[in-house]
Amino acid sequence: MHTGILERRVAPRTLLAALAALLAVLLITPAPPADATTIGQQAVSVAAAQKGKPYKWGATGPSSFDCSGLVVYVYNTRMHKKLPRTASAQRRAATPVAKSQLRPGDLIFLHQGATSNVTHVGVYAGGGKIWHSPKPGGRVKLSTLWTTVWTAGRVK
Repeated sequence: MHTGILERRVAPRTLLAALAALLAVLLITPAPPADATTIGQQAVSVAAAQKGKPYKWGATGPSSFDCSGLVVYVYNTRMHKKLPRTASAQRRAATPVAKSQLRPGDLIFLHQGATSNVTHVGVYAGGGKIWHSPKPGGRVKLSTLWTTVWTAGRVK
């Protein structure tokens, strides 16, 4: 009779331990490879070094930028990665990234409404902020993401 009571007590504990172990595996995502983290941090540093430089439509640096021109300067000129010139083409060239997997150095593509048209791009700095060249009259700056209508991509 004591065996039956013991089995009933052990079974829930064993089940809870198994569920806790499964939950831990599902919630823990592996750390990014060291080289990926380094590249992303370098991209953020290069973007941050452009702080205060003026927006100029079509400009790719080093003294002025439009939004996609800043990304081209960061990745093509300084990081020696190959990205196309426009924000829409950069989105197509980048590897899509889930918002939950976002890392510094990833690209943030902003969209107009619910459409898939990319209207702006910036370099994710971490903490919900991006480095970007905002608009005519503006300067390269670090901003908190101001919309939820965006997607992310990682430079290959």
